[in-house]
Amino acid sequence: MKKTSFKEDDELRPEYERSDFTKLECGKYADRLAEKTNVVVLDPDVAEAFPNNKAVNDALRGLIEGVQATTTPKKSSTSGVKK
Repeated sequence: MKKTSFKEDDELRPEYERSDFTKLECGKYADRLAEKTNVVVLDPDVAEAFPNNKAVNDALRGLIEGVQATTTPKKSSTSGVKK
């Protein structure tokens, strides 16, 4: 990327001063963006099975529900009754 320097003869609108603009900082928000982003790269053969991100999310939600349904302990009706 080519860096350019500002010349004093740059034309700004009269209401603006060069000092109104702070120095730009590369990657200023990169960490914040990385915290909120979760990118998963699918293998090509898996990606062929899903036309879009909604299909992937729906499949994963179905899988989560299925796992939770089979691993959640069921309460028995006699759990509080002594024999």
